[in-house]
Amino acid sequence: MDRESGRVERHYGRGGILASIVAALKASDKDVARLAPQDLAPVDEFHLRGREATLQLAQRAALRPGLRVLDVGCGLGGSARHLAAEHGGHVTGVDLTREYIDAARDRAERVGLQERVSFFTCSALSLPFPADAFDLVWTEHAQMNIADKPRFYGEIVRVLSPTGRLVFHDIFQGAAGPPHFPVPWAEEPSLSALAPPDVVRGIVERLGMRVLEWEDVTVPSREWVHAMLDKLAQSGPPPLGLHLLMGDTARHKLQNMARSFEENRIQVVQAVAMKG
Repeated sequence: MDRESGRVERHYGRGGILASIVAALKASDKDVARLAPQDLAPVDEFHLRGREATLQLAQRAALRPGLRVLDVGCGLGGSARHLAAEHGGHVTGVDLTREYIDAARDRAERVGLQERVSFFTCSALSLPFPADAFDLVWTEHAQMNIADKPRFYGEIVRVLSPTGRLVFHDIFQGAAGPPHFPVPWAEEPSLSALAPPDVVRGIVERLGMRVLEWEDVTVPSREWVHAMLDKLAQSGPPPLGLHLLMGDTARHKLQNMARSFEENRIQVVQAVAMKG
């Protein structure tokens, strides 16, 4: 692992994540021996709008049983397990943070999906799969820490089948400049690598991908962040929630997200692109 990757993993891998989630499940009166995938949803999907965004992206993806799906930057595996449970087929998830992958494997076993999902620790810049290995690559909030965008999207294109599709839900830099820090993906500026959306679209197209859908979803994302802050102000953090992944600065990070949205420093896009 290179130095930069090590810094990113240390940012996300806070230690004790799995134990804190199990404790939170028990505090929420969940039977940890009999969990359903939806029981894990409050903490499972570490991206803006959570499960709502995953459902929207899955609709764009036009999933069908039997597709070979790769989730790049899968985090705790929430989206991967949802796709496997609701749409059939096998889903492979990869993430740089070993602690996330360990938790993803544990949760897959707890909800009985261990035969339909697989999780691996690796860099998104060097995927351990042959060319044409997947029909669909899915990624949500993974590229914000990666400066080498051509290599990131180039690896995705490499592992896609000749008519495979990329679907993503991601954060990009707005016209007013970098966001205020800390944010969920970076405690300080050197860990962040946001690019403007048109720059990323250009990279994807130069790699031979044809953009089929490109929708700015900044407004609902901004509203979701404000709703999260309102809930925290009214009742504090729930036992099970994304604050377990963001640490003690969770509220500050959300406040900076809200401020960055208001000042046009971040944008959010969902998109679908096809190879060939």
